Amino acid sequence: MSTLFTPLSLGKLSLDNRIIIAPMCQYSADNGKVTHWHDMHLGNLAQSGAGLLIIEATAVEPEGRITYGDVGLWDDETEAALGKTLKAVRSHSDMPIAVQLAHAGRKASCEKPWLGGHALSPDHENGWQVSAPSALPFRDGDPIPEAMTKSRIADVIQAFVEAAERSVRLGFDAIEIHGAHGYLLHQFLSPHANKRDDEYGGSFENRTRIVIEIYDAIRKAVGADYPLGIRISATDWVEGGWDIDQSVALAKLLKDRGCDFIDVSSGGLHIDQQIPLGPNYQVPFAARIKAETGMTTIAVGLITEAEQAEAITFTGQADAIALARGILYDPRWPWHAAATLGAEVKAAPQYLRCQPRTLKKLFG
Repeated sequence: MSTLFTPLSLGKLSLDNRIIIAPMCQYSADNGKVTHWHDMHLGNLAQSGAGLLIIEATAVEPEGRITYGDVGLWDDETEAALGKTLKAVRSHSDMPIAVQLAHAGRKASCEKPWLGGHALSPDHENGWQVSAPSALPFRDGDPIPEAMTKSRIADVIQAFVEAAERSVRLGFDAIEIHGAHGYLLHQFLSPHANKRDDEYGGSFENRTRIVIEIYDAIRKAVGADYPLGIRISATDWVEGGWDIDQSVALAKLLKDRGCDFIDVSSGGLHIDQQIPLGPNYQVPFAARIKAETGMTTIAVGLITEAEQAEAITFTGQADAIALARGILYDPRWPWHAAATLGAEVKAAPQYLRCQPRTLKKLFG
C-alpha cells in the first residue's frame, strides 16, 4: 500500500491522503477581494484529488499585502467575496480547504511579478507605507519601512485574530499562520531583519515573541480543537541569521501549545541567500523537526515525482508533502501519482469516465 495515499490527521482534521496543495499567490484580487479568477483557479485545484487545499497568502490588513493584487480577509467585503468563492468550490468538491493568514511586512507594497515585482513607493498609486520590526529595507534602494511601535505590533496581532475569526465563520477547515519566506513574522525571527532593543528583539525568546503571541491569540479565538498550524522558513541560508537549530526550538514551543502541524520551507529573507537547489533540498529540515519534536510535519521544495513523494512519507522524513508550482503545471498530479503507485484517488462523478482502461481501480 502506498504511504502517500494513506489518511492523515492535522489535529481534528482528517485528510484522505498526504498530498497538500501549498498556498500560491495569484495577484488577481480586487482591493483584497477574490475574483472570478479564484473561482476558476481554486475550483480546478479542488478537483485534483489532493488531501488538502490551502489557499494563497491572505493578508490580515491592507498594508500586509505583498502586492495590490493580493487576497485579504480584513473586513466584511473581503469576507463576503471569499465566502462566495468557497461556496462555489464546495458545491462540487468535498476537499478540505485551509487558509494561510499572512502579513508581508517590509516585503509589502510591490508590483505584480509579471510586471516586474519591484517595490512601490508610498506615493505610488498602487503603493503604501510598509512597516517592519526595524527600519531596514529588503533591498538597497527600496522604500524604508517604518519600525513598528508596540502599539502597531498589538494592532497586527489583533488583525490576525480577527482574520482567524472570519476564517472560522467562513468554514475553513484549518488555518496556517505564515511565518516564512521573509515576510513579517520571519522578519521578527531573523537577526538580519530584526535589530530591535526591546522585548521583541535581541534574544531568541524576544525574536520569537510575536509568533508565540499570535499563535496564542488565534488559539484562544478559535478554540483548542480547531486545526491550527504554521509555515516557517527553517533557515535564512545566510550566516548569522535564522537557522534550523532555532527552528527546532520554535517548533518545540509551538508543540507545547498544541500546534497541530508545521509546514517547513526556507529562505526568502535576505538577498544574499545561497540556496543549493535540487530535489528534496528542504526535506532534511522537515525531517529534523519531525524527529526532534514529533510534530506533524509537511515537507516542500522541488518535490516533483510520485516515487520521490512516496519515499519521503514512507521513510518518515515528513508526514505529508506539499506541492506548489508542480501542481500548477500538472493540476492532476495526485491522479497521476496514484496511477504510478497503484493507489486510489477521489474524482468527481463527472470525470469518472476518463479513468484509463488499464487502471480499473484508480478512482475506487
